[in-house]
Amino acid sequence: MTVPREPEQPAGRGTGAGATAGAAPPGELLGRVGASWTWLLGSALVSLIPGVMILAWPDGTVHVLGVVTGLYLLVAGVFRFVAAFAQERGQRTPGLLVAVLYVLAGVLCLRHPLQTVTALSLIVGLVWLATGMLTLYTALAARQLPHRGFVVGAGALGIVAGVVVLVLPAESALFLIRLLGLWLVLLGLVELGLALAWRAAARRADTAAARSAG
Repeated sequence: MTVPREPEQPAGRGTGAGATAGAAPPGELLGRVGASWTWLLGSALVSLIPGVMILAWPDGTVHVLGVVTGLYLLVAGVFRFVAAFAQERGQRTPGLLVAVLYVLAGVLCLRHPLQTVTALSLIVGLVWLATGMLTLYTALAARQLPHRGFVVGAGALGIVAGVVVLVLPAESALFLIRLLGLWLVLLGLVELGLALAWRAAARRADTAAARSAG
């Protein structure tokens, strides 16, 4: 999970941000999108919706699980790629690495949807472990990171989930389905809490800007 910088003022207001948006470089435009709380909300829904679907349909086959997992990883990779540009230039690398990892794993799942439970567990476990480590690194390295507790929690959750999948033998598709669904729901709830906290911070920044302007 990538967390944007602390909001200073709402996008499109203030010092002519809307007027110069067309002349802004692509990286800055992506940063504005990734810094919005609605983008974080969309990322949360990308995790919550497939998680609930997987838990509600535990009798799905490995083929269905592989396709759902691949689609989730691809879409989540796009969200994380855009959100990475909301960071300072020197802090974008972990977020971009996570995005690339998600996309590559998603393509691998969709290219071979009939793979075994063991292979799918290995892909998912490695993605969760690497993502958790990079997310936790971001939280520990950036001391001024807003809502740092959410990021630390998401990183630790990813590491635990990855270790569990890699260490415990996935003897049946049902085990992997339940674990994947549970993880996606937990991650979605964490990101949902972050999105709501970010909306509150943006509203406080909006109120402060209005008071200073008045």
